Amino acid sequence: MAGPSGGGATGIVETTSPSGFTLSTATGVKVTVDEASSTTYKMGARRASVRAVKEGASVLVLGTVDSATITATKVIVQPKGDGGVAAAEAAGVIPFKQGTPSPAKSVGQIPDYTEGEGTIVSGAAADKATKAAQAVVPGGINDRVVKLSNGEYEVHNISVNWPHHIFVSKNFKVLGYE
Repeated sequence: MAGPSGGGATGIVETTSPSGFTLSTATGVKVTVDEASSTTYKMGARRASVRAVKEGASVLVLGTVDSATITATKVIVQPKGDGGVAAAEAAGVIPFKQGTPSPAKSVGQIPDYTEGEGTIVSGAAADKATKAAQAVVPGGINDRVVKLSNGEYEVHNISVNWPHHIFVSKNFKVLGYE
């Protein structure tokens, strides 16, 4: 990867500070979230302020990802959310374990593509694709979104053993993952 790219993560806020917060994903991945004066906040679908981000809150963070740090452009507090635990369990997300190979399995529609093809995207398209991927397959960190030649998206998932690729339609619906 060439450097930081658009993506995000879902989890439970563990700690807060004047410059951001930390969260833990459904699989236990620790993520540092850096906030800026331009970061926007929502409580569900309504606008909110930084005060909505409290310890124990379930959040979806969208922004620029550099390893396990996200510079947030948007933070969506998910009232009554569980940080993605139920969705991760339903999808069969496998937490990262050093030395454990990733299974060769897939769910849903997987396009005929070669990893590395396509164009890395950011902004609204990356946010929408990441939001869709995190809703169905949370637990890891989406560190880049690639637009494929057919107009669909591949959302790259790190910090889990499976799945690593989530495929999202032009209309931002998850098609499959592997």
